[in-house]
Amino acid sequence: MKLTAKGRYAIMAITDLAAQGPDSVVSLSEISERQSISLSYLEQLFGKLRKAGLVDSFRGQSGGYSLSEPAKDISLEAIISAVDEEIKLHGCTPEIKQHCTGHTTQCMTHSLWDALEAHIEDFLAKVSVADVVAQNVNVIEVAE
Repeated sequence: MKLTAKGRYAIMAITDLAAQGPDSVVSLSEISERQSISLSYLEQLFGKLRKAGLVDSFRGQSGGYSLSEPAKDISLEAIISAVDEEIKLHGCTPEIKQHCTGHTTQCMTHSLWDALEAHIEDFLAKVSVADVVAQNVNVIEVAE
C-alpha cells in the first residue's frame, strides 16, 4: 500500500490539534514537539491543509492553527486528499498504456486491488478526526 509519511503525519498533526480542544489555537512547534515531526515539514503540510480549508491560521505571538470545522466533520480521507496523497495498491495508472505487468493487459489481480482501494477509501471517508481522538476507530463499519 502506498501511503507515505505525508499522509500519516498530516493525520497525526490534525488529530493532535483536535485533541487540544475545539477552540484551541496551537502552534506548529507544539505539535512538532509532541508528535516528533519536523517543524519545517509541518509548515509544508499545514500550508496544504489551510488551502484545503481544514485549518485556520492565526498570526501573532499567540498565533497558530485551529480546526476550521468540528473534528467530527473532518474525515481522514479529506486530510489525505488535502496533502495530495492517494491510496494506490498497484502500479496501473490511466495515464500510461503499460499496466503493472509491464504489458498492455492488466494483471489477474487488478480488480482485487481496485476493490481493496475502494474499501480503504470508504473507511477513511467514514472515520473522522473525532473518532481518532476518542479512539473509536474499531467500531467503524464499511458498507458492502
